[in-house]
Amino acid sequence: MSSVFGERLKVALFGQSHSEAVGVCIDGLPSGIKINMEQLKQFLQRRAAKGDISRQRREPDIPEFLSGLNNDYTCGAPISVIIRNTDVKSADYNNLRDTPRPSHADYAAKCRFGDYTDQSGGGHFSGRITAALCIAGGICIQYLESLGIRIGAHIYSVADIKDRPFDPVGITAQQLNIITQNEFPVIDKNTKKQIMERIVAAKNDGDSLGGIIEFAVVGVSPGVGAPHFGGLENKISSAAFGVPAVKGIEFGNGFACTELTGSKNNDAFYVENGVIKTKTNNSGGIIGGMSNGMPLIGRVAVKPTPSISKQQDSVNLKTKENVKLNIKGRHDPCILHRAVPCIESAVAIALTDCILCDKN
Repeated sequence: MSSVFGERLKVALFGQSHSEAVGVCIDGLPSGIKINMEQLKQFLQRRAAKGDISRQRREPDIPEFLSGLNNDYTCGAPISVIIRNTDVKSADYNNLRDTPRPSHADYAAKCRFGDYTDQSGGGHFSGRITAALCIAGGICIQYLESLGIRIGAHIYSVADIKDRPFDPVGITAQQLNIITQNEFPVIDKNTKKQIMERIVAAKNDGDSLGGIIEFAVVGVSPGVGAPHFGGLENKISSAAFGVPAVKGIEFGNGFACTELTGSKNNDAFYVENGVIKTKTNNSGGIIGGMSNGMPLIGRVAVKPTPSISKQQDSVNLKTKENVKLNIKGRHDPCILHRAVPCIESAVAIALTDCILCDKN
């Protein structure tokens, strides 16, 4: 099923943007994992809309656990959690029933599901579903932390404004802790002001912006993963593309490796205090689909938010006529800052699945 991810760990997302709730069912986690509820709530708040650069829809995003826990410990049963939708305005989407929004799933969904598709707020295709993804991700992050593994991400760029990148060989768990605690997820504080000003300018112009999110994982033992279709890159990519608006992913130096010779691109080995490391990390910590003990590094491309207030060209699906479209409703001019914990979640879920597969 398209809304289910995983081999050993099964994560099933459900709900629509304007349905009673969105939620997730998580099956396959070992029993005895303590869930820190306050930490999970704080993680979900990192995804929540805040300030002038976010949409005006405000949801409390309080997770309600229906099953799978016993005194906040996993009990081995499937974990079922919902987040109620409390601030919906479906009437804002009445003019879209027969007029698809450019670069949204509206047209493709109508072709696949016909008039039964739920288009309010984007339905099941909405970014609202990432709230459920972040529940599963937040739980997996806590599980991975118990194994000594730390995940973090930051805004690498918005439009042409770039933050300072992670050190691919020297990133530490402490540095990842700091970046995930920042209210606005950038490394260079000077970059924050530039990015926010650019987003506000796009918003005032009725437009939107995209960018790149860089993620890192430290503490992964070498040998985690599998070759070919079961590789770390494969699973992380599959989970990351479950976040609406993601259009590309690369690991290590990614496409830049094509500009190098083998002698420049290869990560030379060396031994330090009995530990085998590489002098560079162009591979992003993954070789042959398996971890090599170096930090896992990657970047995800996120497209500009397609719902903008500028008038756009579209069609009327009933009359087959060209029309002008004015989108109403509450939409983010840029989702990068809210998408950072979503990417952390995708990476955490994929990595957890790989680790659990290796245990069997």
